[in-house]
Amino acid sequence: MSPSRSRNQTELSDVDYGPSRTQQRREALAVLALATQLVELQPSRLAKLELPDDVRREVETTRRITAHIAHKRQLAFLAKVMRRHDDEAFASVRAELGVNREKQRQETAAMHRLEALRDRLISEDENALSDLIAQHPQIDRQHLRSLIRQARLEKDVPNKPPRAYREIFQLLKELGQQSETDQLDEAEQSELDQAESDHSESAHLDD
Repeated sequence: MSPSRSRNQTELSDVDYGPSRTQQRREALAVLALATQLVELQPSRLAKLELPDDVRREVETTRRITAHIAHKRQLAFLAKVMRRHDDEAFASVRAELGVNREKQRQETAAMHRLEALRDRLISEDENALSDLIAQHPQIDRQHLRSLIRQARLEKDVPNKPPRAYREIFQLLKELGQQSETDQLDEAEQSELDQAESDHSESAHLDD
């Protein structure tokens, strides 16, 4: 191997491609959740938080908007303004609000909900299956039913590895993550709609 080839390979291996799109979306969703929490805070508690001036202004604006669609768009814009700042700008806010503890609590509660849903599916609760399909119509129903049947057989056979049992949990987890992605897509679309609306209003004023 030539020195130049070795050097090029080393340089390529050291390239930092940054966070993946999935990670970026999760971080954006976390900012949206924090924005929502700020808007819902009592004014007295909000006043005590250290926030960038532009973020505080947008929080106040969002709080004043009551129309559902307009409020949703403004909330998405608030999250966009917050993402312009470094994450450190909100470190003290997260600490004050206990975001990390709340996130851990939510993740634990979500895991328990998935486990409970899995148990309901395996226990032949047709309502649970119908509700799941209604919430996620894109789900592979045949595959899901097959997993449920296998999981029931696993319960009846001593020492049989619970592969289907675990796979059902993973499937439910992925569906939950997809729901989070859909929520973020909706927020991003709200941002685009708001930007288009602002542009249209600006063009109208110029005319």
